[in-house]
This record gives sequence, C-alpha cells and structure tokens, in this order.
Amino acid sequence: MMIDDEYTDHFTGGISPEPFGANMAATLLDEQVHAGLGDTVAMRFIARDWSITEFTYADLVDASWRVAWALRNLGIAAGEAVFTLAGRIPGGYQVALGILRANAVLCPLFSVFGPEPIRQRLELGRAVAVVTTTSLYRRRVLPIAGDLTTLRHVLLIDAERDHELLGDGPGGHRVHCLEALMSLAPERCEIEPTDPEDTALLHFTSGTTGMPKGALHVHAAAHAHRETAQAVFGLAAGDVYWCTADPGWVTGTSYGLSAPLACGVTMVVDEADVDVERWYEILEHQRINVWYTAPTAIRMLMRAGDDLVGGRDLGALRVAASVGEPLDADAVRWGQRVLGAAIHDTWWQTETGSIMIAMTPDIDLRPGSMGRPLAGIDAELFASDEDGELELGPTGQPVVVDDPETPGILALRSGWSSMFRGYLDAEDRYRKCFVDEWYLSGDLARRDGDGYFWFVGRSDDVIKTAGHLIGPFEVEQVLTEHASVVLAGVYGVPDETAGALIHACIVLSTGTPETEQLLRDVMAHARRRLGPAVAPRQIKVVEDLPVTRSGKIMRRVLRARELGLDVGDLSTLENPGAQEER
Repeated sequence: MMIDDEYTDHFTGGISPEPFGANMAATLLDEQVHAGLGDTVAMRFIARDWSITEFTYADLVDASWRVAWALRNLGIAAGEAVFTLAGRIPGGYQVALGILRANAVLCPLFSVFGPEPIRQRLELGRAVAVVTTTSLYRRRVLPIAGDLTTLRHVLLIDAERDHELLGDGPGGHRVHCLEALMSLAPERCEIEPTDPEDTALLHFTSGTTGMPKGALHVHAAAHAHRETAQAVFGLAAGDVYWCTADPGWVTGTSYGLSAPLACGVTMVVDEADVDVERWYEILEHQRINVWYTAPTAIRMLMRAGDDLVGGRDLGALRVAASVGEPLDADAVRWGQRVLGAAIHDTWWQTETGSIMIAMTPDIDLRPGSMGRPLAGIDAELFASDEDGELELGPTGQPVVVDDPETPGILALRSGWSSMFRGYLDAEDRYRKCFVDEWYLSGDLARRDGDGYFWFVGRSDDVIKTAGHLIGPFEVEQVLTEHASVVLAGVYGVPDETAGALIHACIVLSTGTPETEQLLRDVMAHARRRLGPAVAPRQIKVVEDLPVTRSGKIMRRVLRARELGLDVGDLSTLENPGAQEER
C-alpha cells in the first residue's frame, strides 16, 4: 500500500528524517526515551473496575518491537494493511505502535462495528491481518471470514496459548495468540528504514452516499500531530492528558495516541463507556491538565446538571477542547462556569489529519467560533453557485468570498505533513478535492473582520429555502438555547414553493415531558431568534439523534427517515438505533 507519485502532487512540504529515522513509532517513543523520559508513565490505563495499569515509554518501546517482530515473523511486509479491532484496551495501543514500527499500514476500526461494515473495510483495505479480542473475533470477524480473500492472519490480544480458536480459521486465515508470538521475539529485529512518505495510516470515513472512503496518511504526519498539540493545548512533558476518542476514529489515532506520545506526556485511557460521574472522577483524581473530547459528551455532562460537579477539585484542568461537531456558545460558557476552563473548539477532518483551525489560548475567546487558522495554515473561503458548486472567475480561478456575512467553501492551501495523500483506489475522487493547490473541505464557513471562522454547515447539509442559504448548525444552536432542549438536528425537506422547508428533531432534557405547549414555546423561541423565514416549520421530539462516534449529527439520516428514503451507510453511528420518536 505504498503511495504512488500520482497521490503526492498537492504535497509541497518536506520532513527530513529525525535522528531516530522517519518511522512514526520512533518519533513517538524512541525520541522520548533518548530525551530521558524512558521511566515516565506514557499510558495510564483505567479498567472498567477502576484498577489502574501503567506503561512507561520504555515499556512501549519494548512492546512495539515485539509486535513488529511478530508481524514480520508471520510474513507481513512493509506497506501491507493490518487492521485493529480492539477498543480502549492496552493491547490495542501497543499493537498500533508495533504495526507502525514494522512499517505496515495501521487501519483502526471501531469496536462497535457490526460484521458488514467490518467486511467492507477489510475488503477495501485488502487486509492481510486483523488484531482483535477473542470476543470480537467470535462476534464480528468469524461471520464474514469466509468472504475475506486477502486475510491471512488473526492475532488475538487476550487469548491463552492453548485457546480453542487457535489454528486454521474459515476462509484460509490462521488464528494466533499474540502474547505467545511476542514472547518469542528478540529484543530488536531488522526493519528496513522508513521513508517519511511511506503510508502509515488508513482511515475510513463515510461519505453522504456510496462506499466508505479510505484516506491515506504517511509517517511524517506525526510531526503535525505534535506541533498542533503544542500550539492548541500547550502540551508538554509533565502534563496528564486525556483524549476520550475511540481508537477506531481518526482523533483516537492523531490525538489519542500520536500527539500525546510525541509530546512526552502521560496519556490517560479509560476502558469504560461514557459515564458522567465516572468522567468527573477521572478529571479530578487523575489531575487531568488537558482534556480533549466531543460535543456530544459535553452536552451529556450539561444535561446531567451542574450539581454533580459540586465540591470537586478540577483545578488541574488547564485546557478543555472539543472536536467533531461545532460547539455552540452555551457549551463554551458552561465549561468556563462549571469546569473552570472554557471549552475551545477545534476544526479538522480525517483528510487533514490534524487540527487546522482552533480557538487557541493565545487569541481572544469568541464562543461559537471555530477560531483562527494555526500558524503555517493558509485558509480561504471560495464562493459557490446556486447548485453548491465552486464558482470560478474569468481566469478559471476560484472566487474568494470577502463579505463577512457570506458563507463560502472552506479551503486550505496544501502542504502540511498530516495532509492525506490520497483515497485508496480512488484517484479521481481525490483529485476532485483540489483546485490547483487548494484542498476543498466541503464545509461552509463565514470569516469575520478579525479573521475568526464561524462554521455554517456541510455543503451538502446547507438548506436552500425561499432564496436563502441556511446553515443547519445556526438553527440548531438557537434551538438548544431553549432551557428544555439539549440536542437538536436540523435538515431540509423538499417543497415545491420554497425549494426546501426547515424541519428539526429535538431531544428534551431529562424529566421534561413533551407537551403541545412546550413545542409551541420552542417554536416561538426559534421564530423570535431566527425570524419566520429561518425558523423550523416542523419540530419533532425524539429520544436521541443519529450521531457518529466523532460527534457529528447525521442530518441526512433525519432527512431520509422523514422522506422514507434509504438512510445509507450507518456504520459510523454512535447509536445505530437512535431517532425513535416519543
């Protein structure tokens, strides 16, 4: 899975190999040991039962070499795809580092995926090996194993040496005990040098329609992970850092593994699912300095009420930040009031690989804004026509949006080290993401006179009604201002007269009964704040919204369900059964 030259036309930067080589695992681990951090706790793992296991940087160096040897001993070569399906457990992180060390391609999967989305990704990625747990192998991989023609090996993280599953599996793959393989490894093994442009990561991201897209990233991306974490979080050795992202999501790799290790900090990993009281306990007793989470989780904390924070000492918390769906102004202020740290928004994508725009600590806080581009990142807004297509000027160049009130397509000048180098087996799809040296993100934003960016919506989520372009996030933000509304999803439905009508689904705060009067109050609030042309024409109360693991509301699902259409790929949903009406 080496990247062809055709994928690198839009990458103009260059990363010189560091003293320990260009390999991402060396950047994350070996450099820290050489700097004297070998005995520093790199990962503090909190199990569901609250037991704690710690691993130093030296421990992770040793584990990653043993995993790398095990992979090479099985005949897995540089550039071949090894998938992980493990959740937040120590073995999953150690394996990820070993895959990088071996110069194979790390392809993380959500542990909540069902067999079909796993099959799709393993087939598209031409997986030669899957590293997983015994339970997940039985439930998620075995049902599809016969269809996986490239799969040669399955490595079980938690299997005993004589486990009944070891041996030949269906479809021709062989099942191994990972611990047994690692125990045979010498202290080091021969791994050929890594080039900075060697493929390191394959992240699948779902489009609005069609099959998942496989975004390719290279070993040099680790430098952007480190530099952006330093710029946005002030991350430095001595910090205790907690990123709540699942390791199957790009944030779980870029900022749940790569950035903290590259900065020499202690990263906290919690095995358990989201639990408000547990999270406050971790923030307090682990003395978290930097906390990176998703808007969905923040809203859950807000929904649970401020009383749960009473009496807790969260004074160690220096920076709280959010990623995924844009963060509304109320949530920013809530963090300042309740946590003692305003929650700073960050904007980036699977394709960008690292944070591009953020509310960094060195600029004035503007609640509801994405912030400003990081140093070295050139961001621009390009005009679109009535059909949402890029508008080109007489010379064939994109038309720049100068009006602070007019949204435009957010574009970035290419060249940073974590920029994706292609979509797997989809060169045309990749090419369409660029105009000259500019990467077109597909997001719409406004830019005020001070250079702050304000998210409007995805270009395919924007609603055109009665001649107006309406960003769903702006409507959602107003709906959640109502005291009884904690979540809102806004979408457009076709209308012969207006082109589209704005509809909304809302989630009420715990214990709030749905009544006709309440819905009238919410509608009146929206009309007051937005005006009758922008306010939703219809509001439904639902138990939950379809939200991805990264915190994005899947508005297309809401729209498709109302219209009776195919909802498309739901594999990235946090809650696949969501959106049931009360």
